[in-house]
Amino acid sequence: MTNENIINEEQFPTISIEKELKKSYLDYAMSVIVGRALPDVRDGLKPVHRRALFAMRELGVFYNRPYVKSARIVGDVIGKYHPHGDSAAYDTIVRMAQDFAMRYPLVDGQGNFGSLDGDSPAAMRYTEARMTRIDREIVSDLDKETVDYIPNYDNSLSEPSVMPTKVPSLLVNGSSGIAVGMATNIPPHNITEVINGLVAMIDDPNITVHEIMSLITGPDFPTGGQICGRAGIREAYETGRGVVIMRALTHVEKSKSGKREAIIVTEIPYQQNKAHLVEKIAELVRDKRIDSISEVRDESDRHGLRIVMELKKDENADVVINQLYKMTPMQKSFGIIFLAIVNNKPEVLNIKQILEHFILHRKVVVYRRTSFELRKAEDKAHILEGLNIAISNIDEVVTLIKESKNPQEAKTGLISRFELSEKQAQTILDMRLQRLTGLERDKIVQEYKDILAEIERLRKILGDESLVMKIIRDEFLEIKETYGDERRTEIIEAVDEILPEDLIAPEDMAVTVTHTGYIKRNPVSLYRSQHRGGKGVKGVKNIEEDFVSSLYVASTLDTFLFFTNYGKVFWRKVYQLPLAGRTARGKAIVNLLQLADGEKVAAILPVSSFEDEDKDKTIMMVTKWGRIKKTSLQEFKRPLRKGKKALTIRDGDEIIAAHILNGDDTILMVTQKGMSIHFHESDIRTMGRTAAGVTGMRLSSGDTVVSAIVVSSDDSILIITENGYGKRSPVSEYRIQKRGGKGIFGIKQSDRNGNIIAAKQVHEDEEIILIADSGKMIRMDLTTVRVIGRSTQGVRLINLDNGEKVVAMDIVDKDEPEDGDEEAELI
Repeated sequence: MTNENIINEEQFPTISIEKELKKSYLDYAMSVIVGRALPDVRDGLKPVHRRALFAMRELGVFYNRPYVKSARIVGDVIGKYHPHGDSAAYDTIVRMAQDFAMRYPLVDGQGNFGSLDGDSPAAMRYTEARMTRIDREIVSDLDKETVDYIPNYDNSLSEPSVMPTKVPSLLVNGSSGIAVGMATNIPPHNITEVINGLVAMIDDPNITVHEIMSLITGPDFPTGGQICGRAGIREAYETGRGVVIMRALTHVEKSKSGKREAIIVTEIPYQQNKAHLVEKIAELVRDKRIDSISEVRDESDRHGLRIVMELKKDENADVVINQLYKMTPMQKSFGIIFLAIVNNKPEVLNIKQILEHFILHRKVVVYRRTSFELRKAEDKAHILEGLNIAISNIDEVVTLIKESKNPQEAKTGLISRFELSEKQAQTILDMRLQRLTGLERDKIVQEYKDILAEIERLRKILGDESLVMKIIRDEFLEIKETYGDERRTEIIEAVDEILPEDLIAPEDMAVTVTHTGYIKRNPVSLYRSQHRGGKGVKGVKNIEEDFVSSLYVASTLDTFLFFTNYGKVFWRKVYQLPLAGRTARGKAIVNLLQLADGEKVAAILPVSSFEDEDKDKTIMMVTKWGRIKKTSLQEFKRPLRKGKKALTIRDGDEIIAAHILNGDDTILMVTQKGMSIHFHESDIRTMGRTAAGVTGMRLSSGDTVVSAIVVSSDDSILIITENGYGKRSPVSEYRIQKRGGKGIFGIKQSDRNGNIIAAKQVHEDEEIILIADSGKMIRMDLTTVRVIGRSTQGVRLINLDNGEKVVAMDIVDKDEPEDGDEEAELI
């Protein structure tokens, strides 16, 4: 009995059920966490995605090859690498092919792969698929030992443990998954912004999360829509967890009669079902919970999404839209959790840590790829060295081979005679006779020199980390150039946030820009009124030969559109501009705007509103070579921190003016040599934001346009010259002509006057501010400048010292002097 008990104890040892359950559950949990549900921080892929892409690569179904049946791909995935049901593999392939699920699809599908309405995809025997173009960047260099391979589930094959991707897929396409006791939910992002963040981190490893947020502004969903507020984005980027509010993109259209309105939805929140959304809206209308809608219909087609909700007569569209946001999936929250596998362990990461891990992954890949290429190059150099020896001793080699009884004897003889390795000797024996020609011998010699240079280059890379980082940076920029695109999701201010504008009192500001690119604002009231001919007061202190080159007047709540010489436009509120002392230069514009090398601000346009009632308004842009373009104001409604293209600039040209047109304006262009042309805006057709424009004025040799005026009334035109002279002439003297002519004289140019620097339309109740290159500033009443003929030379407006020139002029409203004010006289 005792012996039997001992045998049973040895065969069936007693264990604690608590310990066994704990161990087994932990093993199962880690299997799910690492092997199924969570993505790797390096390539951003879960095992099933990685295996599907690897199987497609092994099949050779690249983006430039014919499609193959999805069933064939699924068979390889589950038969070779992923021992689960075929539905798991096919569902993965389907999702990677859906452009409404993936920001940058990884599968190019042909056939029915589902829809935004929640329709199921066709069976895998009916659909076909292949890899997309971006996949080549994910599987690139797999054959160069850049990553470790691991055995598949039955040890019959090997599969990569991670992809050597050049694409930061974890952020670019996002990921979601539920593991045991944890979940990940990473939103997709714009590849251009993510690459910008990676490049910035390479340039400055100490970059902060806040600075990264200026480059990676937030998630960018494939279905577009809007994100309300930045607080959730900031929290997620700093801590790894946060919540953002997504909204559908809507606009309001009027009926043909103009008595009714319709709410149009063109983009819906990410991961929302369009058919369910329409059903929900119809249900609310039927139950009278929303009684302002008379009809709901889905007009979506292959050209895009369009849900139409017609309103009853005299209903307020804004109120209905807010009701829809509150009661339907037109507004949903997205909980961000940056959870990924790091060194086989799940970790919650902030945005900077994710970028750091990806850059580290790329460093490992580049080092391993370079080592592989070096090893292959050295092997090739070894062979070429043997061939080179054979060529140098070709007669002796041929004689030795001819006199040998068999190949082995020839091989041994070559090794002994020329101190070759077995591989070198065998290569010589295998060499074709045609390689003994003079041309082929020269090729071998040159190839040997080239491979030695390549070996030197590869060794230099392995010995210098800065070269490795340069390679990584250049590859990132190539990805950006090839696959970069514009954001689809707009980030707007949260509706419950107190906007900065609510705390800013409206006030007229004089915004000055100096020659070297400094900008500041000061209240207009800071500059005292003087008589014509005064010496003025200092507006900016002359520092290191800097001087004021431009002056603009606008309200603190206006938006400034900054047009650059490269044809781009940037947005800033006036109150966001630096407030500096009267004699200070302010702040460098390069610190306010993301300007490229050599780019500078060429024109600034204050805009008070981008509301829908202004949709008929256009922005006119004029260049110094006489080009002119008219673009809808709505094209500039959505600002980007990095700016947008406003005008395609030809080599050597630049923007000199920008104005808002109301539909029935006339334009007066004035040149440096005193010529002018006056034409109606209807002569210019409305063009797209990136168009180059048309000819506004033909110029004489050496002449350029200095001003473009929108003539709004019959008031006079003021022209200022660089030597401090000016004059006012009636608008009636500038007759209407057709666009594209050479024009007529606007002022007589002479040595006394100098070149014309500016022209503006003025009113009797206004004052002018003149600024000299020394920083001297004068403000005077326009009534002191008399109206004279168009072809005259004008009168002196400001006394200048030797060498001083007037560089800028602007118009301000006249101040009403208080009783006892004695400072209206010249000081």
